[in-house]
Amino acid sequence: MNPIQLQKLFEERVPDYIHRINAYVPGRPIEEVERELKIRAVKLASNENPLGPSPRALEAAREALSGVNRYPDGGGHYLREALAGLHGVQIENLILGLGSSELIDLSARMMVRPGDEGLTSLGSFPLYYIAIQATGGDLIAVPLKNHAFDLDAMARAITSRTRFIILSNPNNPTGTMFTADEFDSFLKRVPEDVLVVLDEAYCDYVQHPGYTRSIAGVRDGANVLVLRTFSKVHGLAGMRIGYGVGPEALLKEMDKVRTPFNTTSVAQAAALAALGDVEHTRRSVESNRAGMLQLTAGLDKIGAKFVPSFGNFIYIEAGLRASQVGRELEKLGVIVRPLDWMGMPDGSRVTVGTADENEKFLAAYEKIMNAHKSS
Repeated sequence: MNPIQLQKLFEERVPDYIHRINAYVPGRPIEEVERELKIRAVKLASNENPLGPSPRALEAAREALSGVNRYPDGGGHYLREALAGLHGVQIENLILGLGSSELIDLSARMMVRPGDEGLTSLGSFPLYYIAIQATGGDLIAVPLKNHAFDLDAMARAITSRTRFIILSNPNNPTGTMFTADEFDSFLKRVPEDVLVVLDEAYCDYVQHPGYTRSIAGVRDGANVLVLRTFSKVHGLAGMRIGYGVGPEALLKEMDKVRTPFNTTSVAQAAALAALGDVEHTRRSVESNRAGMLQLTAGLDKIGAKFVPSFGNFIYIEAGLRASQVGRELEKLGVIVRPLDWMGMPDGSRVTVGTADENEKFLAAYEKIMNAHKSS
């Protein structure tokens, strides 16, 4: 077949609900920006840990490399065993994923069929929308309220066709959160046959006494799947490993269709070591707390509009097209995450970096804002 025939074939054979999906747009790699602009840059775009991985995780990864001629433990027994002990659940209540992203996709596939509805919020992680749409089901996205999940409006949006709900707490990219009490009140309004997925990727950064008791809910039999990741506070984003805590019956079904050997032996070893490095986690959380104070103070001084955040990032509205601001920041050696492609025309997400990285961003952002004020 020639290219035109192939294009026609796939246009006809690939389902319409796949054609309608808007592809995820990843942030630009730092190497690409530096190569294109011939500059040294700092990357504050992908919510990565600026301190890097735990030294223990690095050592464990090095040791595991000698065995990469062998396939990994497909079930990740030792890591799941450690996580079960940490969270006070049975090992059967745990599943490992290629980051938490794979588990978002798998959980939607378990519950949603064509004609069903999957419910989430606008202004949240785009993979939620993709996972729901990829099932052939209908995506129902409720607007944010004050940059936060509107749980009351979401509860009202539940219909007889709703099968799947996914929430982000704290929300990515706005950094807002809801409390455990608010979540429990929401759950009472959700039918028992609807799966609620609670993505807590940024849970380690939250310093709020009423934040979450989601794992306890799983222990008590709630129809909830809690997602966590090693990509954020543990600094293993490049390893692509995360996990879910949920009902055993659900995880058994997800396990049937997950990719065999979906997490590598190196990633499992690094994650297990990172889990035990409490000091590295403490340093990472403290670094983030100090960095967030630095950014918010600097943005206040500039007069910038931003949303107070419970994560390791901050959402800013510049009053200018976000992609334009992003390009201008790149020229000054700072990479952030413009969000106009997500329907937030002047919104950008900025990761909390080191003190020097934060200062470089603040200086560049102030320069850009001043230039537009005077033009």
